[in-house]
Amino acid sequence: MSDLASPAHVALTGNRPTGETKWIRSAADVSSLVNNSNESRSNARIVVAIALGGVFLDAYDLGALAFGIKDVTREFNLTPTGTGMVASAITFGAIVGALIGGYLTDKIGRYRVFMADMFFFVVAALACAFAPNEYVLGGARFVMGLGVGIDLPVAMAFLAEFSKLRGQGNKAASVAMWCPTWYAAISISYLLVLLLYAVLPESHTDWLWRLILGFGAVPALLIIAIRSRYMSESPVWAANQGNLQGAAEILQRSYNINAQVADDADLTQSKPVRKASWRNYGALLQGVYRRRTILATITSIASSFAYNAVAFGLPVIISSFFAQSMLTTILVSLALNLLFAFVGGLLAVRLVPRLGAWKMSVTGYTCQCVALLGLALIGRPEGGEQAAVAIAMLALFLFGQGFGPGSHTMTFASLSYPASLRGVGVGFNQTLMRGSSTVSLFVFPLLVAAFGTGVFWVIFLAPLIGLLALLAIRWEPSGYDVDAEDFN
Repeated sequence: MSDLASPAHVALTGNRPTGETKWIRSAADVSSLVNNSNESRSNARIVVAIALGGVFLDAYDLGALAFGIKDVTREFNLTPTGTGMVASAITFGAIVGALIGGYLTDKIGRYRVFMADMFFFVVAALACAFAPNEYVLGGARFVMGLGVGIDLPVAMAFLAEFSKLRGQGNKAASVAMWCPTWYAAISISYLLVLLLYAVLPESHTDWLWRLILGFGAVPALLIIAIRSRYMSESPVWAANQGNLQGAAEILQRSYNINAQVADDADLTQSKPVRKASWRNYGALLQGVYRRRTILATITSIASSFAYNAVAFGLPVIISSFFAQSMLTTILVSLALNLLFAFVGGLLAVRLVPRLGAWKMSVTGYTCQCVALLGLALIGRPEGGEQAAVAIAMLALFLFGQGFGPGSHTMTFASLSYPASLRGVGVGFNQTLMRGSSTVSLFVFPLLVAAFGTGVFWVIFLAPLIGLLALLAIRWEPSGYDVDAEDFN
């Protein structure tokens, strides 16, 4: 009976539905109701929005120190090694957090992991803001990285398991929303830097990096404040644990479905749903999941390497095209991200129910290949026309990222596995992707120093490999009921 008593948090808000009774007899019935119901699901949409708030925090915290690292180096008199330790601490924390978070998401549930994750963000952000030395700052950034790494597996599980299977706003579209949310967070961090830079007295500019890092606690506290009213455990996860009554209550509150557990409900399944285990990481490379894992991993690593090299090197790239001030460079970088990467991400959300993640990823990688070839052929622009074409190529690259792999690598990572494997699937994917990000951020300055603008020939290989992987493995997760694989 312990499985039947598995905790499943139910939101406090939501009216008890009075419509036709939907009888549930097994976890498969719960999954079917989530996927196919056309009832109003206002609370479910709020859960999706809160989960996206976690993604916002991930992006904000990863990018928050980008414009403050020089001030940190000067304030604490850091050596290059010390600066690297502080800057990379969050990335290493994210690698560890993704591996642990994937397992915990499947083991103890989406809700409990998500709430613990928010406390990580609050404590780490405040510790960063008041750090007396580089050791406390580095340790706090590592803890913040743990939160970032833990968050994406649980956020993707919420996005997938609180969305319907087909049509507008389907699972693929909800998961793809992580991409424009990410770009919005990066843009807000840029704007916050500009705002604080403008209002802080010149004698207190050393406060800038502390205020930016500390601000990350604000959205996390807001999420904690509203969690009990609107957040529920995933009904699919609860049902998989044998808690059909808890799943029925979540369906009532979040989906407006009058779900009731039938008297003849299958409470002791003859073929139990896969239990959470560290061994499930091995299951990702077995059977039908092997091809999906290979595709999700290659596309994620390729996308991450290329995007980090271009996007995080964007200010350097732009300043090499023109003799511009830092302010102009920041504004141009912000405009390119908003007008092309962010807009591409919004189009991805809108169009994926109709076009599918595979086709859109192929299109996005193709745009990136064309853009990087153009940048490699132009090299260092000579004259206004070449410079304008180079900027246009950067815009095409960022649009392709938002429209294609930037949005849909997480679709492949999240929707290639059923609920019993989703946490470890995303965790495994994120661990390798974070590793790729770390390598690209470290290697990019070395490549630029060695090749100059010829570095675009090297970066070009990443989207090309991603494109070839898609052409070799034609797997379309959008609209496919992968959760049903837990019951077949």
